Parts: sequence; C-alpha cells; structure tokens
Amino acid sequence: MASIMLCYGSRICCVRPVDSRCNDKSSKTALAPGRAWALLLLAVAISPFAPAAAQTLVSPQPPIAVEEGDDPGFFEVRSAVAELRDGVYHLNARIAYRLSTEAMNALQAGVPLGIRLDIEILHPRRWWFDNEDAALRQSYQLEYHALSERYIVRNVNSGDQTSFASLLAALEYLGRVERLPLIDAAVLDEEGAYDVRVRAVLDQEQFPGPLRLLAFWRRDWSIASEWYRWPLRSE
Repeated sequence: MASIMLCYGSRICCVRPVDSRCNDKSSKTALAPGRAWALLLLAVAISPFAPAAAQTLVSPQPPIAVEEGDDPGFFEVRSAVAELRDGVYHLNARIAYRLSTEAMNALQAGVPLGIRLDIEILHPRRWWFDNEDAALRQSYQLEYHALSERYIVRNVNSGDQTSFASLLAALEYLGRVERLPLIDAAVLDEEGAYDVRVRAVLDQEQFPGPLRLLAFWRRDWSIASEWYRWPLRSE
C-alpha cells in the first residue's frame, strides 16, 4: 500500500493511504473534478475562519466546463429607452435575469451576488471608433438570509434595500429599471448625435477572493448580456 501527501495552502498537510486495488465501483462514486474543485473553493470563500494565507491560490486549474445538466443562466436586456425629464436623461429598461445553477447554489449558501448595469453614452464617428462621452455603473447586491428566508436586494450606489419572499420576485424587481438618472442634457452638444448602450453583468469584482478566481475559470459564472444600443433623442 502506497501513500500520498495532500497539502492545502501552506499550513495543513496530511498523509492519505492509497490502495492500489481500488476498483471501478469506487472510482464512479468520486466527484467530477470540476465539481469537486468548485465545491472546495466555495467552501473556502464562505468560511468565516479561513485564514488570509489560505485564500492565495498559486496554481489555478485549467478552465472548467459546465457540468452536463447544469443551467448556465443568462442575462438579456429586452428593452431600453432614455427619457428626458426636467433637463436630465433617465433610463427605463426591462432586463431578464436567470442565474446559473452554480450561482444559485452559492446564493443559497450565503454568498452575496453582485449584479451590475454598465451604461455608456457614445458619440458615433463615421471613420473612427465611437467616442465615449459618459459612462455609468449601477451596482446591486443580491443575498439570501437563511434565518428569515428572505432575499435582499441592495442598491450599492444609494444604499437602499428591499426584501422579497422569493428569488423570482427579487430578480423581477432587478429587471425593472425605472427613471435611473443618466446625464444632464446641458453637457451634451445640442447639434451632436449620441447613442446609449446598456448591458447587465454578474459582477465578479464583488465576489470573495477564492470565488472570484473560480468565477474567472468557470463559464457559468461569466454571465453578461449583449450590449443593447439605441439613439439618444431629446423628445
């Protein structure tokens, strides 16, 4: 019987015997490599006792494919319009959110998820790249409170928060963007032509360190809608 040494981070090592007689039956019960790696990083991310050193992963695994049967999720901007009110353009939009299986599991385990709207005002140019005149990031945080069994949506920009009894209700609330201030019309050229574009992104920058690394490698953590673009009109 041989043995192997397992080391986690730089602190904990253990020796585990390896039976060379292991058969096909035992190997079938093992977790898939991608799933095991995801669960390990998720456990480290949500552990309140994880030391700082344990969060430094030197050798990341190669990109992990989505497990067969898992929902990869999607974000989609269904409609968007900029409305001029009292000299200020406001965004009204409808966005469909569906979380991936891994994101939903993390949410249920207590990991807050960040959702971000990227909004840009562009000045189209015929013979060169469009000029970005203004950019706005609207950030939200979605989390689940196991004790109250409520889903909390917090507006990171304003600090306001709202609670919901179901995940579906929370996502529908996030998908209704109404009268979000964009830009003062006075700073735009009256004779200029402008476009607005918006997209929704699962914000990996808000994740804990180990989970941020996992999100970088896994496709089902990289959820983002296509850019939705339309001309800005001062109606």
